[in-house]
Amino acid sequence: MENQLSDTDLILNNDGSVYHLHLRDEHIADHVIIVGDPSRVLQISKHFDSLEVQIQNREFLTHTGRLGKNRVTVLATGIGTDNIDIVMNELDAAINIDPQTRQQKKKIRKLNIIRIGTSGSLQADVPVGSQVISEFGLGFDSVLHYYNYAFDTIERELQEKIAAHLKLDVALAAPYVCRGSKLLYDRLREGMISGITATAQGFYAPQGRKLRLLPRYPNINDALSSFAYENYRITNFEMETSAFYGLGKLLGHHCCTCNAIIANRIRMEFSKDYKKEVERLIGTVLERIC
Repeated sequence: MENQLSDTDLILNNDGSVYHLHLRDEHIADHVIIVGDPSRVLQISKHFDSLEVQIQNREFLTHTGRLGKNRVTVLATGIGTDNIDIVMNELDAAINIDPQTRQQKKKIRKLNIIRIGTSGSLQADVPVGSQVISEFGLGFDSVLHYYNYAFDTIERELQEKIAAHLKLDVALAAPYVCRGSKLLYDRLREGMISGITATAQGFYAPQGRKLRLLPRYPNINDALSSFAYENYRITNFEMETSAFYGLGKLLGHHCCTCNAIIANRIRMEFSKDYKKEVERLIGTVLERIC
């Protein structure tokens, strides 16, 4: 059969669900919210009027239900762009590849996928308790380098300017920049701070933290916060957005990240009640998509 995917490329469970997520097409709504922490799925789905899907495998917990007239899926991804690579590919496979024929379906579904996360600010004037919406993701991971991604003019311009500004060791993966969905950005941005979200491939040295091990780039945060090009600046650090935006764009889905700022790395401040800030952001996002 032409273009039939092999058993090792498209790995399916006995019920036809995708390998890691254990999801099938009917489990997934057109509106998808992704979060890192599985406990945050319950924090969101408690707002639903009804709950029709509850599926968990490893850290990947999924709830799908109704909120008013809208059907919404909430999915925990775990931490990092490696998990995002799994989630984005398998979400798309579940809805756009026929598990019987192992071929792409003739009618392709396009999802609205919003990441709700927590993040550390890289700007003194982006305070703890604020909400940041990511116009771009800046990747220090290497996930997107494994895909044939065509960077647009502003993406390429920004990544060249950032690479020149940072002067990182050539042994590291080249930074890349991906733009999120303008449709979701315009729908969600009111009252939020907009910027470039840096995506680290780790929590400690890759984000300039030190415990017993000294980071190779101890001043990475100062370098990121001092970048400015036209009206663009790097507002915050987290661990998922770059691959999320890149893979979403390649697959044809609308993707947007909204973060509650729970730390300010420049002022060395941390939220006294970050769960309250996350709950406020959840309420904002649900109101604007539903």
